[in-house]
Amino acid sequence: MSIGEIISTLDGWVWGIVMMVLIIAVGIVLSTKTKFHAQKHIPLSLKYAVNNEDGGEGDVSSFGALTTALAATVGTGNIVGVATAIMGGGPGALFWMEFAAFFGIATKYAEGVLAVKYRQVKPDGSILGGPFYYIEKGMGESWKWLAKMFALFGSLAGALGIGTSTQMNGIVGAIVRVVDPDESHIMFGSYSYARVITTVVITIAVILVIIGGIERIAQVTERIVPAMMVLYVVSALLIFFYNIGQLPHAIVEVFAGAFGARAVAGGAFGAMWLAMQKGVARGIFSNEAGLGSAPIAAAAAQTKECVRQGMVSSTGTFLDTIVICTMTGLCIVMTGAHEQGLEGVLVTIYSFSNGLPWPDIVGALILALSLGLFAFSTILGWDYYAERCFDYLTNGNQAALKVYRWVYVAAVAIGPFVALNTLWDFADLMNGLMAFPNVIALFALSGVVAKETKDFWDRKVSGEYDDGLAAAKAAKQAAKNR
Repeated sequence: MSIGEIISTLDGWVWGIVMMVLIIAVGIVLSTKTKFHAQKHIPLSLKYAVNNEDGGEGDVSSFGALTTALAATVGTGNIVGVATAIMGGGPGALFWMEFAAFFGIATKYAEGVLAVKYRQVKPDGSILGGPFYYIEKGMGESWKWLAKMFALFGSLAGALGIGTSTQMNGIVGAIVRVVDPDESHIMFGSYSYARVITTVVITIAVILVIIGGIERIAQVTERIVPAMMVLYVVSALLIFFYNIGQLPHAIVEVFAGAFGARAVAGGAFGAMWLAMQKGVARGIFSNEAGLGSAPIAAAAAQTKECVRQGMVSSTGTFLDTIVICTMTGLCIVMTGAHEQGLEGVLVTIYSFSNGLPWPDIVGALILALSLGLFAFSTILGWDYYAERCFDYLTNGNQAALKVYRWVYVAAVAIGPFVALNTLWDFADLMNGLMAFPNVIALFALSGVVAKETKDFWDRKVSGEYDDGLAAAKAAKQAAKNR
């Protein structure tokens, strides 16, 4: 058995029924214990996301922390992952993706609450937090070994898979597909000019951003993330409304497929299970609720209220899956892209190229640009995650951290020139192994999350806590009146 086959087998075990049940179960437990606080207050959470808190300690604004987390979360999974789920499990997979995301909102909320509550201030004044600290501080020193496990798997996932080579391959592949689809202009014997030049330019851009740490990463993502989401959502909305006549049929396909109603006699349960498996798995991969990655960014937010930051964090799952993945999935089903015998990104390309009466190249360009921005932002976000994990793992050894950073950059640079199947399996495996310690901590600390939630709302209702929204609204109105 080859190394690739071993990794693939282990990946299948880790991301089996047990993992999916655990992640859904922890979302249900957290939703119940907090009385569905995160889901009910999404509008307020979105207001908190764009109105930074005054006077809080942290490295970046709440919005910067959110966009850093979204940079790592909103990626190729929103374009390729949704298509893969629908092709593997049928249109019904989209329903189960949303089902997982609904409870994932509470999971992401809890991760943000715990990240801020248990974060630590390092000797240099910077903030470090995430699952490793809420495991160590929340569950006790005797669980530090579990925190170290999370940090180890997070470091490996970032540098050797999900944050580097896989994303870079996606960026370069998307650009080359547009500018030189046949890769006929060759240099160095076997690689096209387009592939090599694109790789060099993007690698330099990555270096220039990550050497500035979380502050520069946040500055860049605060600009890239909103722009890329607006570009993609507006394009999808145009396709959506142009094909609005197909919406009723698409909705029927999604719900019928979710419960096996389209299967032949005797195969309904099997069809339902396949749709559920593909939808839940891709939903978890897309929004990362339960993996423990997003709370690393949440811990750096300038905030005094852990519940407020938890609410900001919860909007990540809402925007990633409930908004972007839903739009991708409906565009695919409404345009019939899933019935063309295509695979992966080609399914979404078909939807964008044929969903509107524009030349095919326009849809391909929009999708290539979206893929490029999504993947580039993921590289930046995961660099921060991975470095924070490595920092905790090595007890802040700066020399080791510098070496790790260059390993990360090297993995980015080689991405477009390596076979990706084993790398994707390895990245998935490390993500799954990250999730186990995090999910254990979320179950163990669910009571803490419930207590903090109740305390926050008691203070907010009584007027003891002023969230600043009224003052911000008054200031905006005064500015308009001038």
